[in-house]
Amino acid sequence: MANIRSAAKAARKGKRREAVNTARKSRVRTHIRKVEEAIASGDVKAAQAALQAAQPEIIRGANKRILHKRAAARKVSRLAKRVKALSK
Repeated sequence: MANIRSAAKAARKGKRREAVNTARKSRVRTHIRKVEEAIASGDVKAAQAALQAAQPEIIRGANKRILHKRAAARKVSRLAKRVKALSK
């Protein structure tokens, strides 16, 4: 446990940030999973709708530094590529 008041406050702050970041990371993963499930089921409309919902969440995750920006771009690109292949 922290002995200095400012260190104790920083520890509390860190726990709050951890909770927020965990929720954000979970939200991004959920959206990615929904796209992948729609692709697996073969439903083109559902996959496109899920991708439309997932894309801003993934980008927001990158902006909030939950994901690296290149990792986020890669995920969006690969999901879009799979959805496009499904629609052919």
